[in-house]
Amino acid sequence: LLLATLTYDTLRFEYEDFPETKEPVWILGRKYSVFTEKEEILLDVTSRLWFTYRKNFPAIGGTGPTSDTGWGCMLRCGQMIFAQALVCRHLGRDWRWIKGKRQMDNYFNVLNAFIDKKDSYYSIHQIAQMGVGEGKSIGQWYGPNTVAQVLKKLATFDTWSSLAVHIAMDNTVVMEEIRRLCQSNFPCAGAAACPAVESDVLYNGYPEEAGVRDRLSLWKPLVLLIPLRLGLTEINEAYIETLKHCFMMPQSLGVIGGKPNSAHYFIGYVGEELIYLDPHTTQPAVEPNDSGCLPDESFHCQHPPCRMSIAELDPSIAVGFFCNTEEDFNDWCQQIKKLSLVRGALPMFELVERQPSHFSNPDVLNLTP
Repeated sequence: LLLATLTYDTLRFEYEDFPETKEPVWILGRKYSVFTEKEEILLDVTSRLWFTYRKNFPAIGGTGPTSDTGWGCMLRCGQMIFAQALVCRHLGRDWRWIKGKRQMDNYFNVLNAFIDKKDSYYSIHQIAQMGVGEGKSIGQWYGPNTVAQVLKKLATFDTWSSLAVHIAMDNTVVMEEIRRLCQSNFPCAGAAACPAVESDVLYNGYPEEAGVRDRLSLWKPLVLLIPLRLGLTEINEAYIETLKHCFMMPQSLGVIGGKPNSAHYFIGYVGEELIYLDPHTTQPAVEPNDSGCLPDESFHCQHPPCRMSIAELDPSIAVGFFCNTEEDFNDWCQQIKKLSLVRGALPMFELVERQPSHFSNPDVLNLTP
């Protein structure tokens, strides 16, 4: 447990800076040079929402834990990959967080959806309690697939984001299923990410014209999560090039995984190292201040990010992608098809147009003509 709660102050000396290398740095679909764009790299990393262990939040379920130290790292990683989807959805991939700069309402809407309280859509409270339905008791460690399944259930209540969440099982992505899901044109409610109270209007405002635009849309923004196992006890080297290519795609949400019982949120790579945000530091829970503003600095990692060898990655991961439009999804499909042609890159999953016949219920009695 001691190892699991190392703080960034402990780690920052080991991971003080990026290596001086000609290798490109890839962060969630963006390519950078260490020599000419180091500030841009760090700004991109700092702008990701960083969720860590917290303490002294309201008890989960009213009588449960008031801290997730030691057990909540995969839940926090799930929050981070989903928060990146909401950032892309409401703020755009080019959005940047700058310390001290006034942020727009939608930024606080996104952040409020993850705050440690029972009525936030994707709070540690909601994830832990929804996990009970997945066979996990409160305070029990999750795997990547469990947290993906829980987030999918919670997203149905987030009418503001109106996401189509698809979890591709059995290493197979079925394009027909995704199109059916994303083209089910349910109207958006246009509600804010969190129930607004009078003093919170600044942070929970929602532009009416956006709701109208979404209602007219024929494609619900897609969050695609693909739980995978890339080996038995360690990652099969044949998958490494494919995994790297996932971080190059503009649709990339990154990867959740890590080492046994120690989860990380991987946002990119340089050379043979993965770049990640680490939830294993305990911070106090955050409450709005007297003026109703939510102090947000602790939700952004302002140190250089951690790195680890790709070969050290636990083989159980979940890869995430965000397709805001149907064109984004079609482009992603084309990239995956091209990836299967890359020499030395073993596909991590299969992309098919329709459900394979072996997935269907067999017609044992052969009653159909």
